[in-house]
Amino acid sequence: MRTPLIAGNWKMNKTISDAREMVSSLLPMIDSNEAEVVLAPPFTALGAVNDIIRGTKVKLGAQNVFWEESGAYTGEISPRMLVDIGCSYVIIGHSERREYFGETNTSVNKKIVASLKNGLSPILCVGEKIEEREKGKTFDVLEDELGEGLKGLTPEQISKLVIAYEPIWAIGTGKTAKPEEANESHLFIRGWLKDSSGTESSKNIRIIYGGSVTPDNIDGLMAQKDIDGALVGGASLQVEGFARIINYKSPYPSLSPQGRGLR
Repeated sequence: MRTPLIAGNWKMNKTISDAREMVSSLLPMIDSNEAEVVLAPPFTALGAVNDIIRGTKVKLGAQNVFWEESGAYTGEISPRMLVDIGCSYVIIGHSERREYFGETNTSVNKKIVASLKNGLSPILCVGEKIEEREKGKTFDVLEDELGEGLKGLTPEQISKLVIAYEPIWAIGTGKTAKPEEANESHLFIRGWLKDSSGTESSKNIRIIYGGSVTPDNIDGLMAQKDIDGALVGGASLQVEGFARIINYKSPYPSLSPQGRGLR
């Protein structure tokens, strides 16, 4: 049985004080005993968030990593540094990294290898552009990104990853793949993993959905057999909304003293 995973990618948002306020308000509102929760604040807030979530079930994640252990790489952060500050997860290959910062499948692969070597669990992002979907190229794109991104990895290594299917046309646009459409891509990814790395890896690896996930669509997405969670962007920046996503299938949380969230 795969444990659902809900990850909040804050992107380039929130100062340290903002992060402290957000997490302090969020923690009492998490009712779900089912889903694993990961928070991925910007680098500057990692330490502050870790101080607050330490001892809870919430895990810390980073939004990016470099593949070298140390050296003359101005502005980069190594896997060892992320582990040292408390990270368990790291997002790799997000479409915004690919589009704005020139990340390739090759650099993604290097980051995955380095992260696994240091005990980090990578969340590998894959997904197609709107023109690729319209041309029927979705599965071709996924096969290419998976094949190159996971190149040289053993089935044991692959089993430690999380795959995030994030159709690029749905990220930050308000458009969301219909639950059945998303599940179709998740099913393809699981089938590809079965063919490339063995049945057990494909059964156990978690494949989550990212792309304008909201409190209003989370229940439908999570009802799909092969959707194991969500990588949440903008909606993870608002306390009540993100709590509702984490506590999917539950009523909307309340901020009142009598509400479920603050008991």
